[in-house]
Amino acid sequence: MNAQTVTPRIDMIGLVVADMAASLAFYRRLGLELPAQADTQPHTEVSLPGGLRLAWDTVETVRSFDPGWSPATGSRVALAFDCGSPAGVDAVWAELTGAGHKGHLEPWDAFWGQRYAVVHDPDGNAVDLFAASAAS
Repeated sequence: MNAQTVTPRIDMIGLVVADMAASLAFYRRLGLELPAQADTQPHTEVSLPGGLRLAWDTVETVRSFDPGWSPATGSRVALAFDCGSPAGVDAVWAELTGAGHKGHLEPWDAFWGQRYAVVHDPDGNAVDLFAASAAS
């Protein structure tokens, strides 16, 4: 019997959330189209341009098949959103932090040629906001 070569393809990024409605409200502010009825579901997902999916599962859902699951501490993965322009980064930052979301790094002009900021979603995940700098 010959072993078949399989090349995995990334298909989905999943987030585990304590409060589905709060998390989805945050990501709606970033332009993701998520139906209102998803707020009460244990799992939901959205297809992104290019076919990659972003999914949310409640803590209870994950613990239903992995009873020992516990959240990681610190942040090792971030989702990054292109805000279109440096002013867009500032505007999205102001809107999210104005709505009570925790800002981590205020907008600044990064040495790699982007206007850049980091805010945390309701579960503490880092969400990067960026755009090419006006001079780039």
